[in-house]
Amino acid sequence: MASEQKQGRRPELRKDWVTNRWVVFSPARAKRPSDFKSKSPASTTSATTADQIQDGCPFCLGHEHLCAPEIFRVPTSSDPDWKIRVIQNLYPALDRTLNDPSAVAPNPNLNGVEVLGGFGFHDVVIETPFHSLQLSDLSSQEISQVLLAYKNRILQLAAHSSIHYVQVFKNHGASAGASLSHSHSQIIGLPVVPPNVSARVDSMKQFFNETGKCSVCEIQAKELLIDESTHFISVVPFAATFPFEIWIIPRDHSSHFHQLDEAKAVDLGGLLKLMLRKMALQLNNPPFNFMIHTSPLRVTDPQLPYIHWFLQIIPQLTIVAGFEMATGCYINPVFPEDAAKVLREVPNPE
Repeated sequence: MASEQKQGRRPELRKDWVTNRWVVFSPARAKRPSDFKSKSPASTTSATTADQIQDGCPFCLGHEHLCAPEIFRVPTSSDPDWKIRVIQNLYPALDRTLNDPSAVAPNPNLNGVEVLGGFGFHDVVIETPFHSLQLSDLSSQEISQVLLAYKNRILQLAAHSSIHYVQVFKNHGASAGASLSHSHSQIIGLPVVPPNVSARVDSMKQFFNETGKCSVCEIQAKELLIDESTHFISVVPFAATFPFEIWIIPRDHSSHFHQLDEAKAVDLGGLLKLMLRKMALQLNNPPFNFMIHTSPLRVTDPQLPYIHWFLQIIPQLTIVAGFEMATGCYINPVFPEDAAKVLREVPNPE
């Protein structure tokens, strides 16, 4: 019962040594962890729907002419029966046509505030040609091809000396930011290293300087483990920012996502599929976001021992409100150990 949980748990503040963020765990604000369900499940078409092509959807097979220009496809040929397409975003946040991101002169009226031209890349990865399929419906091998498409696009963007960080992310469900229901993810190449990334790298460096160890390699607590594969583990982090947040972490120390090889991509595809299906079963198919947290492109060799990439999945179960916005300190009503236990006990979907 919720009252039993309140009596057995007291509020805690935990510091995440990866993100350098404090999180308040407040069980008084929660029901039982096993009772958490999305109140607004992501509306998706069933994979059993006979009509796999939806009229008007630009991402469906045969509607390529409705999209912005293509960058590449898998297979890499002109075969119309493609599996994955990487295209330019029709409504990009940044402009890839600008030649020099520093071309905008400082405005003397801004008192020295730094301004850059809005140069950068904003791409879309169409994960399947069929509207009725979601990422978790694909096989481990098919998901691995999506992951390798991310890798290949990152390597292409890394060739631009002005690009300093590449963010891969997926929004699933309207309340998670997805404007189209057809399964897709996005890639943004930035001419700066974003502040959250800099804070993560600095926090990892501080932990390494104090302990001589990588803060992500040290996330091995048994009670936080959900599942594991040959090359990866999935956990609820010790100071999870959000209820039922999941991290998928390479077992071996690895700083750059784009160093992923084919065998590890298949292994990661299988574990990612399992986590998405467990989350959907336990939490009523919630809207979610996932992000790949990797190294800035221009890191130096001395930084590599303490930067470790990981994939973060956040189901949208709570609302970020005034306290979080004001302080950067989040309130999580579910202790990570409880969330990990619930997800661990969800039967593995067939």
